[in-house]
Amino acid sequence: MNLHEYQGKELLNSFGVRIQRGIVADSSEKAVAAAKQLTEDTGTGWWVVKAQIHAGGRGKGGGVRLGKSLEEIASISSDILGMMLITPQTPPEGKFVNQVLVAEDVYYPGENDPEEYYMSVLLNRATSKNMIMYSTEGGMDIEAVAENTPHLIFTEEIDPLLGLLPFQARKIAFNLGLSGGAMKEMVKFVTSLYTAYVKSDASLFEINPVLKTSDDKILAVDAKVSLDDSALFRHKDLAALRDLREENAIEVEANEAGLNYVDLDGNVGCMVNGAGLAMSTMDLIKQSGGEPANFLDVGGTADAKRVELAFRLILRDPNVKAILVNIFGGIVRCDRVAQGVIDAFKNMGDAIKVPIIVRLQGTNAVEAKQLLDDSGVDLISATEFQEAADKVQEVLSK
Repeated sequence: MNLHEYQGKELLNSFGVRIQRGIVADSSEKAVAAAKQLTEDTGTGWWVVKAQIHAGGRGKGGGVRLGKSLEEIASISSDILGMMLITPQTPPEGKFVNQVLVAEDVYYPGENDPEEYYMSVLLNRATSKNMIMYSTEGGMDIEAVAENTPHLIFTEEIDPLLGLLPFQARKIAFNLGLSGGAMKEMVKFVTSLYTAYVKSDASLFEINPVLKTSDDKILAVDAKVSLDDSALFRHKDLAALRDLREENAIEVEANEAGLNYVDLDGNVGCMVNGAGLAMSTMDLIKQSGGEPANFLDVGGTADAKRVELAFRLILRDPNVKAILVNIFGGIVRCDRVAQGVIDAFKNMGDAIKVPIIVRLQGTNAVEAKQLLDDSGVDLISATEFQEAADKVQEVLSK
């Protein structure tokens, strides 16, 4: 589950991470009021207006702008609110901006120039350890830094039994070229950041940039936070922060019905039971010359109701040219699945306008194929993987 920047910053702040302070607003009037409040609280004379969407690169699309007067705040927030913001991380049509974050200006003048760093905390699956990735090249695309100047990216792996040790936090600050008060601030920042990551069961914390201000304070100017969905039962307060407006509507509906659905960009719908079988089925679709349009796992009870809902979800994608149903009958018998497919097909009537290939293997697979062949509905049955792939290729080539 992804959080908005303002939500991520609030989470970080609750663990003692210093942040760029801001107030969220969903109208230009509230944005002006937020700017006034920030001036009273922080003394800031300029403000940054940031679009709140679940995507990076907002500044490149005009979603992050500096305002130097209340009149500019009103104008900028009015421009950003309601826009379809297109960034390198959004769909081609962009994302609708429902709210903005009005934040204090932290690039104020002082004895030293402000400096920007990159920092993230994530799991290194190769070593089964959490890892802090950091760089002196903050405020830039980390992918470009990794490609062009990989020697400027550092990593620090943390033993899960010991946690982040003090010498590791000091090492990070040293590699960033810090000393004195700034080094102490960074050590505190890194320690609090890692604690927040672990305690909130996050899968990713990315701060780009981490800022060293002109008076050597270390703070998070941005916050990209992804939480582990499987651990949300332990964090009811964090689960309540979910913004369904930012998520795929089909995926939300499927999740509410207990279906595992991930929307993809292909032309062949994929209905399976089990994640491993889903991966194999998507390989099968690729082998046939198609592209998977989704990952849809109906689970262990592929009855008529669930199958019908799965069909309807898949068919909401206008790019789908065929559907491959690939079910292994282990817990659930294949003949029951076959009857569910037949009943769903009959219930939907003319709503199904694309070819459907059904491959059932496992308990009562022979009886299931006989049911499908004798049903009188316009289904294409298959027994083997290669046979199913050939039939998908055949219908796509028509």
